[in-house]
Formats: sequence, C-alpha cells, structure tokens
Amino acid sequence: MVTQRIPLLEDLEKYLGGFSGRKLLVRVDFNSPIDPKTGDIIDYSRIEAHIPTLRELLEKRAALVLMSHQGKPGSSDFTTLEKHADILSKLLGQDVVYIDDVIGPAARRSIEELEPGSVLLLDNTRLLSEEVMEAPPEKHAKTIFVRKLSPLFDGYVNDAFAAIHRSQPSIVGFPLVLPSAAGRLVQREMEALGKIFNPEVAPKVFVLGGGKVVDSVKIVETLLERKVADYILTGGLLAMLLLHVRGVDIGGANVEVLRSAGVDELVEKRARRLIEEYGDVLVTPVDFKVEKSDGSVEVVDVGSRIEGYIRDIGPKTVSLYKEKMRGAKLIVMRGPMGLMEDERFRAGTEALVEHALKTGAYVIFGGGHLASVARRVIREEGIPQARYHISSGGGALLLYLTGKPLPGIEALKLSASKFYGWR
Repeated sequence: MVTQRIPLLEDLEKYLGGFSGRKLLVRVDFNSPIDPKTGDIIDYSRIEAHIPTLRELLEKRAALVLMSHQGKPGSSDFTTLEKHADILSKLLGQDVVYIDDVIGPAARRSIEELEPGSVLLLDNTRLLSEEVMEAPPEKHAKTIFVRKLSPLFDGYVNDAFAAIHRSQPSIVGFPLVLPSAAGRLVQREMEALGKIFNPEVAPKVFVLGGGKVVDSVKIVETLLERKVADYILTGGLLAMLLLHVRGVDIGGANVEVLRSAGVDELVEKRARRLIEEYGDVLVTPVDFKVEKSDGSVEVVDVGSRIEGYIRDIGPKTVSLYKEKMRGAKLIVMRGPMGLMEDERFRAGTEALVEHALKTGAYVIFGGGHLASVARRVIREEGIPQARYHISSGGGALLLYLTGKPLPGIEALKLSASKFYGWR
C-alpha cells in the first residue's frame, strides 16, 4: 500500500504545463437507476455530481473523453450511455458527443478529432469483457482496453468514487501508463472520509444499520480494534444479530431473517466476541417496532416476547441514541435503522438523521435511503454544506470503513510515484 497523498488536478496540470489543448481521459460514474419499462434514467444525481470537475477542466480548454459503466451484463439496467449524454449536455449547457463504441476505430477516430473545450462520451465500458475482471493494476495496464486508448491521451482523471473500490482496467489500468489525478468529486470524498480515522477528530459516533449484516460485522471489527469509535449505535440486522448472540430472544422469524442474510456460526462467533470485548461501545436497541402476522404494528421492549418481524427501532431507542450522539464531533451513518420501503418503519431512521444534523457534528451519510432523508432535512433546515457529506459510493465507503485500501486510490498514488517522482 502506497502511503503518500493523492495526486489532484493541480498536480496533473503542473506536470502537463497546463490543460489547454490537452486531451484527458476522465473516468466518471454515470451508473444510474433505469426504469425497466421505458429505459429512462430515473435519478441523474450521479451524473450531476461530476459537473464541478468537468466544468473546471473545460474552462481550462481541455478536451475531455469520458468513460463510465452502466449496470452489469445480463441485468435490466445494462444499457448504452446515449441517454446519459443527453442529460449531461443539459447539465453542462453544451453539446456532449456520444459514440456507440469504446475502443474501436470509430471511438479512436473521434478521440483524435476532438477539439479543446469539447466533450466526448464513450459507450458503456462493460461492453468490454476485460472491464468486468478484477486484477492487479500491473495486469490491467496491459489489457487491450488500456493499450488501445492510452496513446491518445495526455493524462487521466479518476472522478468515479462510486467505482473506486473496483480493481478494473478503467479504474486501475490507465494510471500506470498515464500521468493521473483525482477529480474534485473523489477529492471531496476522500477529504470527508479522512476524518473517520483522524485521531484529532473526536468523539466519533457511528450509526450502523441496513441489511448487509456480514459487511457490518467487518466494519465494527475494524472500528473497535483500531479504537476509532466512541460509540457504535446499531439498528437493522446488525442490532438483531448482536442481541441474538447476547442470548436475547428475538423470535424465530427474525433468526431466520439473519440466516437468509448469510449469518452462520462463524459470523455469530465474531459478533459474540465483539459484544464481550467492546460491550460498552457497542450499543443495541432497547425497543423495536414489530410487524405481526396480521399486519398490525406494535412497540416491544427488548427482553419481552417478540412475535413477528422486527422492522424498526422504537421510541426509547431513538431517545437513547440521541443521548449517545451528544458532544460528538463526527457522526457516520450507514444503513437505515428499519425497513424504510414501508412508511410505517421510517420514523427511527428519520429521527436520527434529523438529530445528527442538528448536533453541530460533522455528519457523513452512506448514501441510499439515508441520503434521501438527509437531503430533505438539509433543505428544510438550511444545514450548511460545511457540516455534512453525502457519500456517492456505498461499496467504496464500505471497503474504506473496513480499513482496506481502495484500489483506485492506490493506483493514483502509484501513478504519482511513476510520473511525478513522489515517494
């Protein structure tokens, strides 16, 4: 793992002697929700997130060639990027040329003819079989994908934080053969996430929920073993698991939910160790909202008989968690407390998001349902941008929280060592 700082646009600009007239390959993440019936893009916030980087480079008269993936081969949202180009044109206020090619003669000819201040969007990178392979940067630098395109460019910019945890050619291959930099979106993400493991930012409170319970256990292990968290407030399947291994009767239906989510004896053993060693830091709910077999909802105290499915934390738990947030300098929220797809089980998550934003702490949100709630509260309460960060990458945030290096970031550092002489 390379330890020096991440190269930024300023570093690439200095190395190239300016961006004017330079051709830059920019990896973005336009992967967006697609309506399976119409093929239309439902939410274009990921496209919009790249506008600051693209505008800055265009104002400096660079010629930009963008590449992104959309969906996975075989999935309903695996499609071309033609509609993405139309949306980007409107957001940028200038025409974006789209070509239904990635590395073929038509794509290479369009790249060669691209004028300064212009934007070309290549087609879905996952049309190439090499792009769906995970391999080390050194191997990806030798792929046909990288060898065909890299000679056409002066530099490479990675602004795709949501894909930066992937070790694929478009993420880790090009930095080894081109001088490279992080775009502004990646820069903002890493500056925000840097607070998580910064000992000078304390106290820290983590609010972990959602359905990815095995991943959540990995996060908890890292945070506790590295003594990062002052409190970890749990909800969702993680809370159910921790209570279960403590010997609390959560009901047979909820044990089955844990089993279907991948909880086996090994995961239970790891969770039990965490409770035994860090029980003062790991905080579990004291009550739940439970959906009974007849569809009715009731609030049940932990320790009472639970009949039905646990769907949300209860009001006593909300009060307890609010108290634990008091005085925090950093609050990190990943995953909802309950089944937010159902309006009856949103209250716990919404209450904690709203409270976190009003504590005065810097709050990091892990995207998804949390992001939608956070944006509403931010808009209604006028919360300044300096007080929060909504991450654009769930998978990247997950990997970061488990303490593992992000492949795309490490590739940028390798590029800086090779081209800028950084050590």
